[in-house]
Amino acid sequence: MMAREADPFLAGVIEGFYGPPWSPAERVELFDWMAKWGLNTYLYAPKDDLKHRTLWRELYSPEELTALGRCLAAANQRGLRFIYAIGPGLDIRYSRETDLDHLRARFEQMMQIGCRHFALLFDDIPDRMETADAKRWGSFAAAQCHLVNAMWRWTRERVPKARFLFCPTPYCGRMAVRQLGGAGYLATVGKELEPDIDVFWTGPEIISNEIEPGHVREVAAILRRKPVIWDNLHANDYDGRRFYCGPYSGRPPELRHEVAGILSNPNTEFPLNYVPLRTLATFLQSPSAWTAREAYLSAMQEWLAHFAVVGQPVTLEDLVLFGDCYYLPCGEGPEAAALCARAQRLVTLPPQQWGEDGRTFQQQATRLRDFCGHLAGLRDRALFQALHRRAWELREELDLLLSYVRSRQADPRAPFCSDFHLPGTYRGGMVARLQRLLTQRPDGTFVPGTGTSERQAAGGPITTLP
Repeated sequence: MMAREADPFLAGVIEGFYGPPWSPAERVELFDWMAKWGLNTYLYAPKDDLKHRTLWRELYSPEELTALGRCLAAANQRGLRFIYAIGPGLDIRYSRETDLDHLRARFEQMMQIGCRHFALLFDDIPDRMETADAKRWGSFAAAQCHLVNAMWRWTRERVPKARFLFCPTPYCGRMAVRQLGGAGYLATVGKELEPDIDVFWTGPEIISNEIEPGHVREVAAILRRKPVIWDNLHANDYDGRRFYCGPYSGRPPELRHEVAGILSNPNTEFPLNYVPLRTLATFLQSPSAWTAREAYLSAMQEWLAHFAVVGQPVTLEDLVLFGDCYYLPCGEGPEAAALCARAQRLVTLPPQQWGEDGRTFQQQATRLRDFCGHLAGLRDRALFQALHRRAWELREELDLLLSYVRSRQADPRAPFCSDFHLPGTYRGGMVARLQRLLTQRPDGTFVPGTGTSERQAAGGPITTLP
């Protein structure tokens, strides 16, 4: 591990999500942010670039290669390290020399346009091998190490200072405990993978609420090197209804000394990543004292400039309240959490017990509802398009709650209906119906939900039409 100390710390961004890749213009804007904020590394790995994973054996067309060359040049012009990644694990045959030839041909293409740093990714793939591979290598980890080492040696012969990274199949603590990839996978990687190859790790979970130095030290001891954190804290590709604009948090400053780098794999929608990446940069450059909320408020002040609208200007106060509604995967920001708590009291207590909570909720909820509607006037249309579905859904829920509160104030015993939230059209559809079938408890276990009983009570059919 001592030989690793001279390697530069990798600080930056992974375009590694599922969903439409960022546009060339968005990547240039990203590179401008990174250069301004002191980040140094961009890793190209969009899952839904067909030639990144599904068609990894095919070479880029001249047009595709030219586009990648422009992206690489834009990164180089700003002093950023561009790392090209490919994910062949869906169907590679580790014992087939022609598959190694395909990888070499792709790397050769990238070298021709000036790429000097590479990564091989084996995440999110079936943890099984063909019979010939299993017979030759004995384990999934050994087969992958053989292939990655071979590509590392081939690359280093051509680019002696190439940075080379590897994403294992079990890339978080929970996967390792469940022995994804087979027993002893990480130990095999630690023993057989060339020591100059970096290894990605996401923390205890795929989306880790916290990553503690002690956890990373344990992983580093097994891998025999400090890992590079592939951080999914702000990734939203697993839930199309949400995004995350809260601060980089849950990682103490001491973590920086235990890893070889931290790269964020953020929201699929590029315009929503200003605050996540701004606060990541602040975290990486901060002294030992680090307050995520202060960094968030400072970054929101900067992001406010992107919210120029037709008509009355957006206020920082309203933007912070809105941002708190889309904070981080495991919780809302404090202002949104307080709003939710007030709403819960109002729907569970009789109106005579609401007190100040009733007035405060109605004021805040009205502000937030109107803010969501106001976003339709955003002059930055890319930002509007990234926000509008989520903001409209939030607006609908707030409008419903406000109507419910007013109804209960007028007559607590009267049944409440809404002319704008009709059965089937509101919270409807196949996904919503399936979600009601199982309810997740705080401990992570699932129990039967209310989906079937609700439909029976309404007289609706239990089965679908043929």
